[in-house]
Amino acid sequence: MCTTTNNGETASSTTTNSDWREETINSGSLRHVDLHKGSNGWASPPGNLFSLRSKQYLSKKMKSPASVDYLLKPTAVDWLRSTSKLEHVLSREDNRVMRALRSRQCNGSFMKSFVFAVNLQVPGREHHNAVFYFSTDEPIQPGSLLDRFINGDDGFRNSRLKLVNRIVKGPWIVKTAVGNYSACLLGKALTCRYHRGPDYLEVDVDISSSKIAGALVHLALGCVTSVTIDMGFVVEGQSEEELPEKLIGAVRICQMEMDSAEFVDSNTPSCNGVGVGRLGLAKVNHVDGEGSSSDQSPRVHS
Repeated sequence: MCTTTNNGETASSTTTNSDWREETINSGSLRHVDLHKGSNGWASPPGNLFSLRSKQYLSKKMKSPASVDYLLKPTAVDWLRSTSKLEHVLSREDNRVMRALRSRQCNGSFMKSFVFAVNLQVPGREHHNAVFYFSTDEPIQPGSLLDRFINGDDGFRNSRLKLVNRIVKGPWIVKTAVGNYSACLLGKALTCRYHRGPDYLEVDVDISSSKIAGALVHLALGCVTSVTIDMGFVVEGQSEEELPEKLIGAVRICQMEMDSAEFVDSNTPSCNGVGVGRLGLAKVNHVDGEGSSSDQSPRVHS
């Protein structure tokens, strides 16, 4: 929705030419902090800290440091809590990222912008959500691997979206359980729901859909104030034409405090005209057959 001032101008008319991400990066309950010295906040690690599939991966199984830059720009991180599971957060009236973008679009600016969000849903007595936002103001290259992921079906998305983790700092028990460096195809290990809007894609990742994943997350959260972790998101390259792999985006969570989470009302309605896009649901694949009630650990993937 576009708001107006008393003189009839839109509220964002004085900031049309500035990058709308300045507002989203520098607000929110989890602060944007220094990459090396920050705590209880988030930062953007350089891409070359991650080792991804190289051009020669299929023939030589070689990995190499990723490009320093991401495919999409770091835009925001939200650490939220609520009385029930939060889904499709980009469609909510109170979502600060989409609100900032929409306010600029009211003036005809950033009309080609696209937002990609990963919403990690953490179960517990209180539900928590870690939401990572990335964006671009340029059209996604048609036919690119990222374009095919955004506009593909859920089967394709499940087989390609990969989370890569680096434990930068943390106690021995976390490093042992999670691994200093690990990779996992999210849609093969956990239930993922995909929300495709006119200018965004949100992936909701249900941590509770895997008992082992839930246990690992709660272990990490138990000593979260001493843990710094890098998380990167990749569309996995599975053919020579799709290599080398490139990071969609990455984020460093620096010794976060649980009580820094912002409380949001899970009953807040969706915006009019937003969030009417496709909704997809991806089920966990179990090793012992379809529909099994037994649990499967998140699959470590290269």
